[in-house]
Amino acid sequence: MLGNTDAHEVLNQPQPDLWSRASTARSVPLLINIPHAGTELPDALSRRLTPAARQLPDTDWQVDRLLALAQDDGPINLLQARWSRYVVDLNRPPDDRPLYAGEGTGLVPVQTFGGAALYADTPPGAGEIRLRVERYWRPYHGRLAQELDALRQRHGHAVLLDLHSIRSRVPRLFDGALPDLNLGTFDGGSCAPSLQGLIAEWLESATGFSSVINGRFKGGYNTRHYGDPGSGLHAIQLEIAQSSYLDETRPAYWDERRAQPLASRLRELIAALRQWRP
Repeated sequence: MLGNTDAHEVLNQPQPDLWSRASTARSVPLLINIPHAGTELPDALSRRLTPAARQLPDTDWQVDRLLALAQDDGPINLLQARWSRYVVDLNRPPDDRPLYAGEGTGLVPVQTFGGAALYADTPPGAGEIRLRVERYWRPYHGRLAQELDALRQRHGHAVLLDLHSIRSRVPRLFDGALPDLNLGTFDGGSCAPSLQGLIAEWLESATGFSSVINGRFKGGYNTRHYGDPGSGLHAIQLEIAQSSYLDETRPAYWDERRAQPLASRLRELIAALRQWRP
């Protein structure tokens, strides 16, 4: 059984490649960030997880492929995490302070969304958590901040679309079924009112998809931290119920035909966000 000391030795290797996809041409002010679609685990960590946890049930399944299907011929700035959120959650603050009242998920999770233990042995201690933050979290956010600043310098403003998905029913985290499209702007604090209004119009036009603004998901760390409309940084989170584009009983299976209606709607949103100006 692998203990925390062994994990430190294995994890403390040359800097890992943090991105599965990164495209930053900077010709448009929009940056799309996908922090939770990563499915890779360091070998040392994988051996410590339970068999069920190694299936990565809390992954933002296929949201990256949904975005790829939604892309048109226009330019795109994109950062997408390579590693699973079970390594470290890139949408949580580095001090792990709670973002929502009630049950939530941590910076370095020790339970699944359903409440099952992730680790077959001892969960990470404080030292290992600090190591993961330094090795994975800080470099990723350093790049994210750098790209947003570069876009703001070039265009006078930058828009961050933090893109997520989740199972439509997670009783431990929220009651009932989640709407298909969940827009978070930290109750309007992370972006200009005109940008929230533009997306509200898009949500209303998305026939066949239910939606809510600042409902259960008001925006995680990325939306709240980077969103500063007074300085030209506008951040929004879009949390998508996975039932709207895939079969939740087998989320690793990609069905392009099933995903196409939502991808078409997302294509409209991306085009609108490219063109929006404060």
